[in-house]
Amino acid sequence: MLKRVFVAPDPGRVRLRFAARAVLGIGLAVVVCGLAGHSLAGAVTGGLAALLALFTVTDATVRGQAVTTALLPAVGLPVLAAAAGLHDQPVARDLTFLAVVGAGVYARRWGPRGHSLGVFAFMTFFVAQFLHATTGQLPELFASVLLSVLAAAVVRFGLWCYERRLPPAPVPAPPGGTGLARVTTRQAIQATAGAGFALVVGQLLSGQRWYWAVGATWWIFVNTTSRGETLVRGFRRVLGTVLGIGLGLLVAVPVHGAPAPTAALVALCVFGIFYTAAVSYTWMMLWVTLLAGLLYGLLGVLSPALLALRLAETGVGALGAALAVILVLPVTTHSVTDAWIQRALRCVHACTAETAARLAGVPDADPAPRVAELEQLLGRVRLSVAPLVHPLNPMLGRKRRARRVLGLLDDCAREIRGLVAVAADPEASHDARLAAACRRVQDAVEALTGAGTGELAPAPAEHPVTEPVLAHLHGLERALAELAQPLRTPSGSPLVGA
Repeated sequence: MLKRVFVAPDPGRVRLRFAARAVLGIGLAVVVCGLAGHSLAGAVTGGLAALLALFTVTDATVRGQAVTTALLPAVGLPVLAAAAGLHDQPVARDLTFLAVVGAGVYARRWGPRGHSLGVFAFMTFFVAQFLHATTGQLPELFASVLLSVLAAAVVRFGLWCYERRLPPAPVPAPPGGTGLARVTTRQAIQATAGAGFALVVGQLLSGQRWYWAVGATWWIFVNTTSRGETLVRGFRRVLGTVLGIGLGLLVAVPVHGAPAPTAALVALCVFGIFYTAAVSYTWMMLWVTLLAGLLYGLLGVLSPALLALRLAETGVGALGAALAVILVLPVTTHSVTDAWIQRALRCVHACTAETAARLAGVPDADPAPRVAELEQLLGRVRLSVAPLVHPLNPMLGRKRRARRVLGLLDDCAREIRGLVAVAADPEASHDARLAAACRRVQDAVEALTGAGTGELAPAPAEHPVTEPVLAHLHGLERALAELAQPLRTPSGSPLVGA
């Protein structure tokens, strides 16, 4: 886990800039709220709004990100008003909270924008419970949200918009389908059921902090698709919470809300959340838990007993998520993993076709966007396969096969990157051998994905190849040929169906 955080590659220092910009944007938002005369509750609300605006908005283009950021208050303010208005009506409040959970998850069917707006809606309801907000506080809280989202936008799109110098990141479309065949629909029902369990049991544990359990269930469902992904994420959330509470006992409790050290530690936590989010959910949860402890220190209610209650509520939330994905319309790891592997292989096919066209002199052929898409798809494959390669998975045969598939897909990606790099050379030329090799690669992908009618050809014989393009194509052929064994069991079932 330590290696994943501190040795993980950070091309272009994107994670570093992402985290540093977050500290700047959230800090500016809190300062603006302070200058506006807002209370601590207003500053906390504003800081959270800025955090979400900088963290959850992931549209492919800068323009799309700006539009989504502008829409956040339009979704969040009505939800905040509803949460405050129902403060003294627990039954209506709880039912509304569950409706927000379901709608927020269902909104993911519309891609990154739906996801961002769903998260913002949920968290505005959540923060109202955190602060015990009432209707009398709404004008201040509304102003805090608007000022903070504006401050975050100024930093993100004005002072430090490093994305303008980067190519647009392709965002894989969520799995399709209609009705209950659509994964987002099934997940919305699962999340609502899991949150309902967490809400009831969480209130039995604590009439004041029950929302922690609902929040744990919600965030376990974020960025997951299958049953296995959700269970692994739940385990990592509990582990990160345990580590964060241990750190909180050492750091947050002794500080006990002292303004200067708390401000410095909050900035460190924000940096840690943003820097580790992409590589370790456990580490991200450690920083989130420590941040929550520091905020409770500012509010004057932090104690070891409160941290223990947070752990218990997190466990309830994780249990609610686990029961929901096991018992309610389960989405199997097999179906999700197979779908993402199929999409990654089809992207290999498209990369090869574009490269062949580029080598043949087609003027508008450009395989580079396909390579970026392949990287995104492989990220989704790794996420979906994570339950199979997890250290606690007792099925050693599946674990070995899953690791073999990941290794061979990484080999494919490496050969594709090399192939595209060579094809970008204006002096690279096309000949009959390249055309034949590209055709064999495309046939191999079609055989693996079921789009072709023939059998997968054997790997090419080892022999010296001097041309870099042919070397990469032959390496790609070998990787695809070797993929046939782990992807197909003797019974014909795919990777995780055995």
